[in-house]
Amino acid sequence: MTKRLIVCMVLLFLPVLSQAGDLGFILDQNIGYEGAGDYNTADYVASLIPRYSTLLGDNGTLSVSAGFSMQYERENWTFIPELLRSEITWVSGRWDITAGRMYYSDPLGLIAEGLFDGALFSYDIHWGTLSAGLWYTGLLYKKRANIAMNAEEWAFLNTGLEYSKFTDTYFAPSRMVAALDWEQPADMFKIKVSLLGQFDQTGENLDSQYLTAKLSIPADSFFFDFGGSLSFLHNARDDFNIAWAGELQAAWMLPVSFASRLSLLWRHSSGTAENGIVTAFIPITTKTQGSVIKTNFTSISIISLDYLARLHRNCAVNLKSTYYIRTDLDVNRSYLANLYETQEGHFIGNEFYARVIWNPASDMQVNLGTGLFLPALGNVAPKTDVLWRAELNLVLSLY
Repeated sequence: MTKRLIVCMVLLFLPVLSQAGDLGFILDQNIGYEGAGDYNTADYVASLIPRYSTLLGDNGTLSVSAGFSMQYERENWTFIPELLRSEITWVSGRWDITAGRMYYSDPLGLIAEGLFDGALFSYDIHWGTLSAGLWYTGLLYKKRANIAMNAEEWAFLNTGLEYSKFTDTYFAPSRMVAALDWEQPADMFKIKVSLLGQFDQTGENLDSQYLTAKLSIPADSFFFDFGGSLSFLHNARDDFNIAWAGELQAAWMLPVSFASRLSLLWRHSSGTAENGIVTAFIPITTKTQGSVIKTNFTSISIISLDYLARLHRNCAVNLKSTYYIRTDLDVNRSYLANLYETQEGHFIGNEFYARVIWNPASDMQVNLGTGLFLPALGNVAPKTDVLWRAELNLVLSLY
């Protein structure tokens, strides 16, 4: 039975599930327009997301959701079917188990975040919650999984879906992911620790493990986050390398009449050293940094100042400035290749982005965002044209 047949069978069963329980629909539309110099392009995605949930006896719940999207990108229309978050959860006393397609995130949200197929077991102990999970990635839609751990996978991620080559262009790279997590939510602080590993099933044999921790401390109107990850990578040639990443964040709830927050974030990932075993930090899933330049979190360091204000109960404004620095001089980073003029220079440039979030009703949200990336504020490619982007997002919940 092919992967394509498995996905189609699951989607066909959704109408049967809708005969009982709680059924709803989400309509999500996003239109974007961007350019640099004489170049400009538009993109559009409209997604209908049916979701269903019901109780299973006194201790269980079942939830199923799917996505049916029409996407316009690079002057092509593509229909994309997906099985989204769909899981069975069973709770009994101090433990619970979840199986199916579920959401998982590491403590930093930078290494493995998103949907995964598998099972997660959690147990409440006196000093926190222990959880263990095992997942597989090869049945996910590739752009939902966002796995790009090498140059070939990055190129594959950015190619379109072709129905004549469905199994070769739809599914994410095959990897097994395992995690052992501990979380302690105390009154004065919150700590999360994770031991995470991925085991390559694609034949490239790029395996990696991550020891990650994050500490969050509230202090009156201030909030502080400290986090880091130590990574071990090895491949079929028996090369062994070490990489690391970290972040520091401070947020201040401003003493004004409306809810507002000012935060400063420093996030860093190691680059490849000229000598030794230190290499570029490679996460399992690609979480892009920024709204205009959209780099991945490899060999990059960012400093970001973020202001969020709820000016009205139905309206909020977000202003953000982010500066990008590369942590090695490897020009083969495909996500920035169009910016490189030379192998010299670490300072890439600054992005400025503004977003308005409007909730005219409880079941409707409108997001309008626009921003610029300025390479002239760096020394990597200061003569490169300004990159700009504007986008509009509309989300409707239909019951």
